[in-house]
Amino acid sequence: MPEQHYDPDRAVAGTGMGGTMDLGVDEAETLEKRPVGPDGTGPQDRARSLWSDAWRDLRRNPVFIVSGLVIAFLLLISLWPSAITSGSPLRCDLARAQEGSRPGHPFGFDGQGCDVYTRTVHGARTSVTVGFLATLGVTVLGSVLGALAGFFGGTWDSILSRITDVFFAIPVVLGGLVLLSVITSDTVWPVIGFIVLLGWPQIARIARGAVITTQQNDYVQAARALGASNSRLMLRHIAPNAVAPVIVVATIALGTYIALEATLSYLGVGLKPPSVSWGIDISAASPYVRNAPHALLWPSGALAVTVLAFIMLGDAVRDALDPKLR
Repeated sequence: MPEQHYDPDRAVAGTGMGGTMDLGVDEAETLEKRPVGPDGTGPQDRARSLWSDAWRDLRRNPVFIVSGLVIAFLLLISLWPSAITSGSPLRCDLARAQEGSRPGHPFGFDGQGCDVYTRTVHGARTSVTVGFLATLGVTVLGSVLGALAGFFGGTWDSILSRITDVFFAIPVVLGGLVLLSVITSDTVWPVIGFIVLLGWPQIARIARGAVITTQQNDYVQAARALGASNSRLMLRHIAPNAVAPVIVVATIALGTYIALEATLSYLGVGLKPPSVSWGIDISAASPYVRNAPHALLWPSGALAVTVLAFIMLGDAVRDALDPKLR
């Protein structure tokens, strides 16, 4: 019987009937068992994180797709209103006051003879700017305070809880009438500052509860037992796993803040002319609603669609990030 020499590029595999056969390395590897999925139909995927699962669910959710397209369009016209209109929102002609739709002016004119279409498009920039900046400020301030209170507890937690109770007792609209009525600035910053001042307690309570729940998990206790510092525990182990409910609440609150800005501007204490805002246009068109309903319809419709889009987006994000709904 001829002596067989070992060849590292060949492999010997049993035939199942007592014999052997030579296989190339590539061929031999195909005989190895590979892990299969739970249904036995294919290779088992690598473990996915909460965020990858959430993104996969969001891409299949029609509510997320529709609301995302609406918000993307709003962002586009907020950054580049000249992409869909070439007119100036401050150019008015009293001779055309309260006129209806006509070529080149599809939304007609308001009581001052201003083009409603142009003002509606440019009004998106103000509303979206206020909404995003206010949400950013509320989220950062509320998350930091709430996370510190939930992590350290004790006296700090008790003090923050009492402060949030005080702010929750302040009516938002009444507070705006009192605080903003003494400010004469026509910029967006007083409105943003007011929203941040009264909006952070909600995010703080959400962040506090999420941190308290997360730090009770075994992996946090194990890291603490291994000597991890407080900053490492918060930044590496607690914050990434406690941020999901904060994102959901902030997304829904963004639409609410846009509506709040319009409400304050409608009451005359928010943004003031010559600023262009949906709330200002709604307030100016209200006395002429019988003669020129179009001047009230279009900015009101734009505001309603914007708020609805952000609320729908928040609902979709909540469904994707909440493991109880899977």
